[in-house]
Amino acid sequence: MKVELVRVDDAFHFEANGASSVGVNIDANVDIGGHNLGARPMELLLMGLGGCTAIDVILVLKKQRQVIEDLRISVEGERVQVEGTEMKPFRKINVHFAFKGTIDPEKIERAIKLSMEKYCSATAQLSASAEITHSYSLNQ
Repeated sequence: MKVELVRVDDAFHFEANGASSVGVNIDANVDIGGHNLGARPMELLLMGLGGCTAIDVILVLKKQRQVIEDLRISVEGERVQVEGTEMKPFRKINVHFAFKGTIDPEKIERAIKLSMEKYCSATAQLSASAEITHSYSLNQ
């Protein structure tokens, strides 16, 4: 896998592309000279985790003939500064799945568990340094 970032302006705005050729804008906060024209790199990590597990969960539930009318995922990460550095990696991450549809709650739990423990590569990558938990709601 390979991605390429191309600088768009004289500050921190980049357009990133991978094999899909779909551009993703990345930028920094205005406080440090960015223009707020893209996602922050750490936000993209959480988005990647959410997207990875979402695909797994939808695939599993579709195979089980569950009817998903809507799915929204919120991923919240808690960052902690590494002593003596400016690094602030995620130490705790929660992925919340909000489902709407005709879905068996036991099948939801199984699909999420399969994603988190067997399928999602982003979970495998991030779980080495962060505690990843999950929750879900149905038709709320």
